[in-house]
Amino acid sequence: MNQLLTEVSDNEIAEEYVARFQRTVGERLQKSITVANHLRAILSAYAKDVEHFVCIFLDSQLRIITTEVVAHGTIASSAVYPREIIKLVFQHEAAHVILGHNHPSGETIPSSSDRALTKKLVVALASLDISVFDHVIIGEGFYSFSDEGLL
Repeated sequence: MNQLLTEVSDNEIAEEYVARFQRTVGERLQKSITVANHLRAILSAYAKDVEHFVCIFLDSQLRIITTEVVAHGTIASSAVYPREIIKLVFQHEAAHVILGHNHPSGETIPSSSDRALTKKLVVALASLDISVFDHVIIGEGFYSFSDEGLL
C-alpha cells in the first residue's frame, strides 16, 4: 500500500471528502452524481445503521438555499410527513426541492414505500407549485428517480 495512504487517518479522509463534495449555499446541483456526492457528504456526520431523510431546498434559480436532515428512522425506514416538509419549504422560501435518503443495507433499489412516499411528496408539493427535481437513494452506489424517468 502507498505509504502516504497509511499515514492519513480515516477522519482526515472523511473531512477531505466532505470538503470536496459538500455543496454550499448558492451552488447549483446539475447532475444526479453531484447530488449523490453532496448527500453522502451531508450524511457522513450521521449514524450509518439507520435511515436519514434529507431535503435540499432550492431557490427559483435552482441554487441551494440549505440542506437539512428532516427525519431519522430505523435500519429499514424513516417516518417522513409531507406537512413537515411543506412547513420547511415555506420557512426556507424554497421554489424547488431535491429529496434524498440512505439505505443502511447498501441496496439502492427503491422499495415500494420509497416509491409511494416520493409520489405522495411530489403531489403534495406540486399542489403548492413546488417541484421535486429528484429523489436520490444513497447506498453502495446511488439511485436517482429522475435519471430513471420516475419524476
